Amino acid sequence: MTGILDRKPGQAREGARPAVQSELRAATEPLSASSAPFPRWARRFPTIVTLVLVVLSSGPAAGGPLAQSHRWSRNYNGHFTFTRIRYGSGGGFGFRGGGSWAHDYPRGDEHLSRIIHELTTVHVNLDQTNVFDLDDPEIFKNPVIYLSEPGFWGMNAAEAENLRTYLRKGGFIIFDDFELEQWRNFERQMMRVLPEHHFIEIGPDHPVFSSFFSVDNIYIPHPLVPVTPTYFAMFEENDPTKRMLVLVNYNNDVAEYWEWSDAGWLPVDLTNEAYKLGVNYIVYALTH
Repeated sequence: MTGILDRKPGQAREGARPAVQSELRAATEPLSASSAPFPRWARRFPTIVTLVLVVLSSGPAAGGPLAQSHRWSRNYNGHFTFTRIRYGSGGGFGFRGGGSWAHDYPRGDEHLSRIIHELTTVHVNLDQTNVFDLDDPEIFKNPVIYLSEPGFWGMNAAEAENLRTYLRKGGFIIFDDFELEQWRNFERQMMRVLPEHHFIEIGPDHPVFSSFFSVDNIYIPHPLVPVTPTYFAMFEENDPTKRMLVLVNYNNDVAEYWEWSDAGWLPVDLTNEAYKLGVNYIVYALTH
């Protein structure tokens, strides 16, 4: 997309709040019940992360049996299962050397699944998550798929064709965790999948950001890199009033917040907002 890489590192789009790294250092106190920007019905949960700590402490310990005996997929039962896409790559960071596709896996996937289970009426499989290659027919049983670090993403012709068919038949894919020049590879891969589609920038007024939670500011800072987040989407017939096929978290790493939400390494209020984004994405995808 012309102009996306023309911005200087950290330069915001018009109307966006800059992602200031000092905010990560300063925002270390939990939100109080009176100040947390939650819908009225959710006031019994002062912060999402408080719930995370309770929920996760009652489940398998991070890095414990669940992580070590993690299976690649769950038998389909009609319930929502967080589904991550696996691909070959030569860069990025991953779980146990799994490559860039596995960044924030499995903890980020499991933590968000528990939050969706606790706060929404979506029926969620909590015993495991999915990991599929793009040419696996099993992806068609899962309405939402997630791909990490697309700046290092590569695929063969069969995978590109299968993803194209999946999206055209009603599937929804979320891209997360890539920055700056990594856009070039991501765009190159997507043009192999949907060459007739364009990336359209979306902002806080799009319903994907308010399908369940009201988010105070969607431009939560990247937890590791001093860049300004921007959101893009692809729509049917390039029409923003029609169905969204692709959602892009560019210059951000939302799942990093999910992964470390039980460790206290990242600010609680920003982690709350990252969870709200994740819940909104899934609820929007399941209802549109």
